[in-house]
Amino acid sequence: MELFELGCVFFSDDLRVNDNLCLTSAARQCKTLVCVYLEARDYLKQRYGIDEGELRKQFRSQSLSALNTELNSLGQHIDRVIVKSTLEIRSFIDEIKPNVIYRSWEPKQFSDDYWEAITGRYPEIDFQEKLSSTLFDESQLPFEEHQFPTTFSKFRRSVEHLFIQHPTVRPTSLPPPLNRAKTWQKEVKSTSNSLFMGGELEGLRHLDNYFMGQHASSYKQTRNALDGWKNSTKFSIWLSNGCLSARQIFDSLRKYERNTGANESTYWIYFELLWREFFQWYAKIHPMALTKFSGTSNRSPMTFFNPQRFKKWCSANTPFPIVNACMSQLNAEGYMSNRGRQIAASCLVNELSLDWRYGAAYFAQNLIDYDFASNWGNWQYIAGVGADPRGGRHFNLSKQTAIYDPHHKFIKRWQGEKCDQELDATDIVDWPIAHR
Repeated sequence: MELFELGCVFFSDDLRVNDNLCLTSAARQCKTLVCVYLEARDYLKQRYGIDEGELRKQFRSQSLSALNTELNSLGQHIDRVIVKSTLEIRSFIDEIKPNVIYRSWEPKQFSDDYWEAITGRYPEIDFQEKLSSTLFDESQLPFEEHQFPTTFSKFRRSVEHLFIQHPTVRPTSLPPPLNRAKTWQKEVKSTSNSLFMGGELEGLRHLDNYFMGQHASSYKQTRNALDGWKNSTKFSIWLSNGCLSARQIFDSLRKYERNTGANESTYWIYFELLWREFFQWYAKIHPMALTKFSGTSNRSPMTFFNPQRFKKWCSANTPFPIVNACMSQLNAEGYMSNRGRQIAASCLVNELSLDWRYGAAYFAQNLIDYDFASNWGNWQYIAGVGADPRGGRHFNLSKQTAIYDPHHKFIKRWQGEKCDQELDATDIVDWPIAHR
């Protein structure tokens, strides 16, 4: 096995030491190691004029600080935080001159992909990219990239029987860091209204607590509830920043089934993991089309951008109480149930006739569990420009209310009936074609 004098791990959405293939490889291959966190560019503000939400930023900061604490226990630390720009990364590489660089593969966010640029510029460096966010390795997939299934159902039938590797064990130690005068330090201040604490240990604690009870055995019956801590798994919170891996969740699920018994509900947790898996690979196959107005279908929906309507949707001030309640919860807690997300997205696209990308961007701003592939893939699904064979989903809001909030408890809790005025149909303005 080749040993490298100096290695570097680029952390991004893999903020954990367990089941982290980059750290596992670095522990075996490197004599000295530098750990760096790459912070995503503020693409929301650049492209949509939206600032990232405080709760989401807080959760990521907590997760990064928790990772640093875990690295400290292994004799390592976060050396620095670098904004994910090619120029800044090149400057860092020129400074420390590593022999090998590791990163976990992640879906590209818009055109911001530094990896291709630096691998071409530094042929003397060994660049190693690991799949840390998926259940399956690419070599396991029973189809070529150009044969990728066009729908989730076809994908699920192709892969659900495949073997899933056990999570890799936590390294017992890591190579020592470079001797440097300054290292990254950051104080994280928590806000009182946050329901979730970031970090790997918090994620593992939540995973253990969920499977200690019987909630998994009734998951299919409760998963569509608009509220309630145990009605859904909440695993996406810690999956989003890689505090947990999909393989860790699957491993815990199988242990639960062996100890408690498997049923339709426990299968449905796996089913939801496969949905996430589908969108991870979907984003890998269609990196440039995931944020296009016409999506992967190249079919532009008959919607527009109207700032007044969009503002009403964002501020929970539409004529639809169930939608207002969902958006109020999102704005207050940084979280919304999956059913709530479908309802709110359908309203934006179908009732308000708005450009779906702005809804996706607003979710990206505020959702603590924002995942690039799942968020934009699901919005395409609702808007009818992605992987939905039916060409979009239009939810009947009255019917959704009758089924999921028949006594208006959720609406009353989140004051969904407050609305200052009806929508003015004459306000619709077309968004310039150049931006589509």
